[in-house]
Amino acid sequence: MTRVAGIDCGTNSIRLLVADCDPATGELIELDRRMTIVRLGQGVDKTGRLAPEALERTFAACREYAGVIKEFGAERVRFVATSASRDAENRDEFVRGVLDILGVEPEVISGEQEAEFSFTGATKELVAHDHLERPFLVVDIGGGSTEFVVGEDHVRAARSVDVGCVRMTERHLVVDGEVTDPPTGAQIAAMRADIEAALDLAAETVPLADARTLVGLAGSVTTVAAIALGLDEYDWSAIHHSRISYEQVREISERMLTATHDERAAIPVMHPGRVDVIGAGALVLLAIMERTGATEVVVSEHDILDGIAWSAA
Repeated sequence: MTRVAGIDCGTNSIRLLVADCDPATGELIELDRRMTIVRLGQGVDKTGRLAPEALERTFAACREYAGVIKEFGAERVRFVATSASRDAENRDEFVRGVLDILGVEPEVISGEQEAEFSFTGATKELVAHDHLERPFLVVDIGGGSTEFVVGEDHVRAARSVDVGCVRMTERHLVVDGEVTDPPTGAQIAAMRADIEAALDLAAETVPLADARTLVGLAGSVTTVAAIALGLDEYDWSAIHHSRISYEQVREISERMLTATHDERAAIPVMHPGRVDVIGAGALVLLAIMERTGATEVVVSEHDILDGIAWSAA
């Protein structure tokens, strides 16, 4: 066993996984997994820069994670940064801050690398499920981008496109610095058109129609699943490998896009950091299911973070 720490720093959240990994057997024993909403991508789509307050929130989380990594004595640490830091003009400031706190340089990976990690993390367990048809289509709906990966045991094709719950919310639902509560029909239509155009781009590289099992990752998908399951509190074990129907996703998407901020915030499983962006995230998932004809989505709590940990091992 190799004790590793994987950190995934996305547009909306930063997450840590400390685990013992045995690459020979495919066994991963989770020791600590945590997530912090830092909104690193705040305003990046508009300004092209990481905001000072967003950087400080991220560095505060890094300081917390450094303590956890030291406590568990991880032998190897890998820090992967995704969409927001890939796009920002001042990403060097971000890199220096992380290096000072954690002693490792964040790897600002490409969308294609991001997709590879997501696929490995999501499917390493699923390949043992004979009842699930292949190929898998893994979709990782993040804050700034969505990754599409088709494969059986390994990746066949992958593509990252710039639609995510934060990017779509900021681009289409924010007026005069405030999220429209609830969005107008015209705002939703514009957002949907943007998502459809991104799906056209993804389909140029990834054979979406070939997929036989849709696997959904990340906070927008797991939150939709938690709502569909009627959970009173977030339950990782109930959500992991749950199967949510198209009808449930459609109903929840419509509900999130017509509810007010307070109504969404009152949902027991809603993380405060997702209240304003869940409508956009649910709509991205709905559009993917309609494009692929998927009747259900298999929800995985194992995702890019687990793939990062495996790569470190």
